[in-house]
Amino acid sequence: MKLARGTTLVVASHNPGKVREIAALLQPHGLIVRGAAELALDEPDETGATFTENAVLKARAAAAASGFAALADDSGLNVTALDGAPGILSARWAGPKRDFCFAMARVERELAEVADRRAKFVCVLALALPNGDVETFEGEVHGHLEFPPRGTKGFGYDPIFVANGMRETFGEIEPGLKHSISHRAKAFGKFAKAVLS
Repeated sequence: MKLARGTTLVVASHNPGKVREIAALLQPHGLIVRGAAELALDEPDETGATFTENAVLKARAAAAASGFAALADDSGLNVTALDGAPGILSARWAGPKRDFCFAMARVERELAEVADRRAKFVCVLALALPNGDVETFEGEVHGHLEFPPRGTKGFGYDPIFVANGMRETFGEIEPGLKHSISHRAKAFGKFAKAVLS
């Protein structure tokens, strides 16, 4: 499965932060990037039990509805001491208003009596064509959580996540640095090698 320069690719997300990050990663490859919200595509119910199942579901729905190739991202925060939660429920922990201050406070409460702050971000990218063909790519970045949240440069749980070997949260580091080390960047590297090279 290959995408040529000038191909329209739908980013199957209504999360503006996620669309911005993916568009920035795709920018050097000459694709025409459109967000699902921009095309007024419905958001399918995420009924999968894994990041991969949800990414595939979203990519196939966007490709079928738009008639273009679609790239979906399902990603989240897995906290070791919480048996991997919030995991695929990461966005749902933020509630209907997607209030990640609320979600981060919940993580902090859940870890109140726990010394183990290890966590990882997981990202699965799914590329689907309108004919239903799909390919997936996974990336992870390991680290730990720190409270209170710090930084305003990222989105989601970024202000509490510190990658291994770093001192600043993903909310504090420059977007260019995050794009080079994040879970999404690792999944994207596999995607780019397979699909864009």
